[in-house]
Amino acid sequence: MKNKVVLRSVDDHLKEMAREDPNFRKLYEITEQKLAIVKPIIRYRIDHNLTQGQLAKKIGVTQQHISKIENGEFSSMETLEKVLSYVGFTIKLEAVPVRKEAARSYYAAQ
Repeated sequence: MKNKVVLRSVDDHLKEMAREDPNFRKLYEITEQKLAIVKPIIRYRIDHNLTQGQLAKKIGVTQQHISKIENGEFSSMETLEKVLSYVGFTIKLEAVPVRKEAARSYYAAQ
């Protein structure tokens, strides 16, 4: 019998990994949340044919700020809010409880 190659999408593979590994699931969920914040900024730049530097100049921040935000580095909530506001979005922060096991494993990995 010949070996069958089973093709799956990357999304299916990642979702399966998230179901099987609680640590991976947490990182996956955080990444998805970051992407939801980053996508409107990137979409705005593409739709308006702007480089990071051009968008930064319009907003009054540095190109490095735009780059970091688009890479999911949100060290300044004030700058993030400024950029999102410019492209027509805002931030909604919410504190949610974490399962104790997930919290322990997350902090143990740090």
